[in-house]
Amino acid sequence: MARVKRGVTAHAKHKKVLNAAKGFYGRRKNTIRVAKQAVEKSMQYQYRDRKRRKRSFRALWIQRINAAVREHGMTYGVFVHGLTKLGIEVDRKMLSDIAIKDPAAFKSIVDQARTAAGNPSVAQAA
Repeated sequence: MARVKRGVTAHAKHKKVLNAAKGFYGRRKNTIRVAKQAVEKSMQYQYRDRKRRKRSFRALWIQRINAAVREHGMTYGVFVHGLTKLGIEVDRKMLSDIAIKDPAAFKSIVDQARTAAGNPSVAQAA
């Protein structure tokens, strides 16, 4: 039985790793042993940061909504409580977008949330 020579597959695997390591500094981009470690670590960072990106965008939307709501004399928590009482299911990304691009529509949403929240001290703050 003929022996299997692995030169072609080994070269292909090395090429795949080195292509993934393009743009890395020093030996991380051209030495297979170091590049393989660097690429594996970069894949771990990619996986982790795909989840982190979602978190950080949600935090940004909440900060924007909070800033816009405070201009109308409310807090973010009271605003969200009013929205849930009303059954308005607009996600934070859309609320943030409305607050930036259409302040008049956002004000009407805030007024609805204020009446639904039922907190008289908050209702008279505006």
